[in-house]
Amino acid sequence: MRAMRKCAGWIGLSLVLAGCVPGVVAGSAEAAFAELTARYLDQAPGLSPVQATGWGDHRFDQKLDDLSPAARERERGFLREMLNALDRVAVSDLPRAGQVDAALLREHLESGLWHLDVFQEWAWNPVQYTGLAGGSIYNLMAREFAPLPERLRSVRARLEQFPRFLEQVRSTLEPARVPRVHAETAVKQNRGVLSIIEEMVLPQLGALEPSERGELEAAIKRARTAVEAHQEWLERELLPAAKGDFRIGAELFDQRLRFALQTSLTRAEVRQRAESEYERVRLEMFRVAREVYRKEYPETEFPRRPSRAYRQAIIRAALEVAYRRLPSRDAVVETAREQLAAATEFIRRKGLVELPDDPVEIILMPEFQRGVSVAYCDSPGPLDAGQKTFYAVSPIPDDWTSEQVASFLREYNWYSLQDLTMHEAMPGHYLQLAHANRYPSKLRALLGSGTFIEGWAIYGEKMMLEAGYLEGDPLARLINLKWYLRGITNALMDQAIHCDGMTREEAMKLMLEGGFQEEREAAGKWVRAQLTSTQLSTYFVGFQEVTDLRREAEAAWGDQFTLRRFHDRVLAHGSPPVHLLRGLVLDTQGSP
Repeated sequence: MRAMRKCAGWIGLSLVLAGCVPGVVAGSAEAAFAELTARYLDQAPGLSPVQATGWGDHRFDQKLDDLSPAARERERGFLREMLNALDRVAVSDLPRAGQVDAALLREHLESGLWHLDVFQEWAWNPVQYTGLAGGSIYNLMAREFAPLPERLRSVRARLEQFPRFLEQVRSTLEPARVPRVHAETAVKQNRGVLSIIEEMVLPQLGALEPSERGELEAAIKRARTAVEAHQEWLERELLPAAKGDFRIGAELFDQRLRFALQTSLTRAEVRQRAESEYERVRLEMFRVAREVYRKEYPETEFPRRPSRAYRQAIIRAALEVAYRRLPSRDAVVETAREQLAAATEFIRRKGLVELPDDPVEIILMPEFQRGVSVAYCDSPGPLDAGQKTFYAVSPIPDDWTSEQVASFLREYNWYSLQDLTMHEAMPGHYLQLAHANRYPSKLRALLGSGTFIEGWAIYGEKMMLEAGYLEGDPLARLINLKWYLRGITNALMDQAIHCDGMTREEAMKLMLEGGFQEEREAAGKWVRAQLTSTQLSTYFVGFQEVTDLRREAEAAWGDQFTLRRFHDRVLAHGSPPVHLLRGLVLDTQGSP
């Protein structure tokens, strides 16, 4: 997330950004919370200049994150100070919107302290630092939030700090605690920042005067040297010494799950729901697959009580029909671009939801971001509403064999790419986050719930097909069910790996046989499941919660329920978790 115009008098601006109403009575709960929110928006961005640029606060564009113990202590002190100040606010006296923001802020502050003091990812995850290094330059160059020469000066200032930054990475990481898979991924990603320089910075050098151009070229040279030295350290020192366990264990998982999901659901309850949905969705896939199979083979007579193996075979046979429609290896981005236009036109014609006019561009995923997911939505920061959104798709690696390429394209066939585009762009992340960035409380936009964001995107995929998109094509429905099944297996696998010792072989069987995934997708997901924890559960839980909320709205509104009314109400409040969103959508009384 990124960008906004600079403005003098930041505290006054922060009061506006907080969504505070001028004229509140001094000493009231609203005034106290407005002041607290302003302090947070003023001081929090300085803790991570790279994140601040992503948010759209450009006061720190010429700084690079400080990773020293003193910096962590400053962050710890700030979080505790903010929590103590929040304790002094009479939250129950705030209007509902303020109570929601207060609850979000408390969860965020408590989560920050827990991650800093208990989870301590700063000591054992080198991948987060490759993301910081790459993002420090990418965030400055990707969007035109300021004149190009100004952004290039910030690039130079950050590149000059690379030697210090990477030295701090090496002194901060504790190699014995680093899991090998994290070290291997960092080795692959580290040089990605150099590709950003090559592709995004060097072609723009002509925008600078000769003297400034020389200074930037010198900074690039120093940064290259620092990155290459860091690469040598990663390969020769960190990788051989990386002995940490990527499994975080049940105790840490349960604690992190509470912060990640922002729900009362326990690990056992998530598993129980996911196991039930796993069986239900596979049966539904069989019913749809029969329709596809009967069209291919009209004379088929299906048994009244088909065995599990029989259902498996019919589903696979029907999926093979969908796999006939494949994009070419070099046409994945162009195919997604066409599908985005078609989905947008359908939503506009049906009037399903208010459409933003923010620009969106489909791009190849930057190298420093590759290796974790196939695609993502890179929306502008809350302070940059209206800037361009990037829907990034990872290219097929050049070193893949023809068999691996075929496996990938089968998984990301035309129907799957359409589902992916609905998830990442329209009506998924791009649409939802564009609305969220316009909510008056920028605090809420900064502290959005990943579970709600992912849940809305999966809901959007299903809703589109139910509304008639692709004219009831059973292959589209079958692939959509397969994608939802992926979210279910994600949740099952997430906790099974980190809490129950699930092996690679067991995970691959669940994905390949249980979820009908292709080998390349499953292999990549195994890596992702090791690199992350609890995030893979957000898709399933978020979808369940958004779907539950729609059922409640249908019951409460009766004949007054319409998709447009529900969607606009849900998207009108930023990205809070559903347990806080429910009262805002349904206008129920009481605290959130």
